[in-house]
Amino acid sequence: MFSLTELRDAATFVHKYVPPTPTIRWPLLDRATGLSLYVKHENHTRLGAFKVRGGLTFCKYLGSSVDLSRGIISATRGNHGQSLAHAASRLGMPATIIVPHGNSVEKNAAMRAWGAEVIEHGNDFQEAAEYAYECASKEDSFMVPPFHRELVRGVASYGLELFDETKGLDRVYVPVGMGSGICSLITARDALGLKTEIVGVVATGADAVRQSYKAGKIIQTATANTFADGVACRSPDPAAFEIITNGAADIVAVSDDQIADAMRLYFSSCHTLAEGAGAASLAAAISERDQNIGKKIAVVLTGANIDRADYARILSGENP
Repeated sequence: MFSLTELRDAATFVHKYVPPTPTIRWPLLDRATGLSLYVKHENHTRLGAFKVRGGLTFCKYLGSSVDLSRGIISATRGNHGQSLAHAASRLGMPATIIVPHGNSVEKNAAMRAWGAEVIEHGNDFQEAAEYAYECASKEDSFMVPPFHRELVRGVASYGLELFDETKGLDRVYVPVGMGSGICSLITARDALGLKTEIVGVVATGADAVRQSYKAGKIIQTATANTFADGVACRSPDPAAFEIITNGAADIVAVSDDQIADAMRLYFSSCHTLAEGAGAASLAAAISERDQNIGKKIAVVLTGANIDRADYARILSGENP
């Protein structure tokens, strides 16, 4: 999709706003799992998630071709919307973000704090996205899709950081929602000419991407039932699906209980905060422990944005 030079140039731009995040091997985490794990801490970005990278490169691309006063509009469960609100504020364009009813209160507040107008509509991401397209048409705003090559270009900077810092990785686990995270990782790996396996992770209650991967064609599900809102996808993006099909070693599913266990383990072993989607990759690495023993494994902790009350319940031992 992009040459290594194109990805390096994009990373240089991203790093003007987002310092590289660390990859850390935690002794307590290795001891608890029996694995050699390297955690890519995308929860350490200024927005608490990897998405901040793509919003910057997308808005830069958009600003070179359209009137910025038109503004942007998009749909999100939170982190994508925060990235666009942040980038729009940096580059001087209005932003409207559509979220489903019942969305994270704290993610909504963060988007508003960056200057975006946040509108609640629909019962899930897909319904919010359909409404966003309608609004974009009526208001002549530029609709930012959940997946776009310019989002991939920016997000790939985290993949370059990971592979540059941690050599010889056998496998990387990464959560999959609408696909920018895993597709960026695949793009960075391929541009570097590496053989590292990339395994996508979904929730068992929101496994449209896994079903599609196994069937070799896009399958939409009626619901996406998981508290891990970053992977709550029921209609895979066709462009992302093509990259995933050609570049992922596998797509695996973990339960909400497994994700909650991984969130607690991150806190107890690393004193680090992970939202549901952010902990899914660790849950998957543990679930495939037998095949990961003796190998160099990375897990991408994609975000830390979870409402305080929900996190408190999980830390106290409740499962969602």
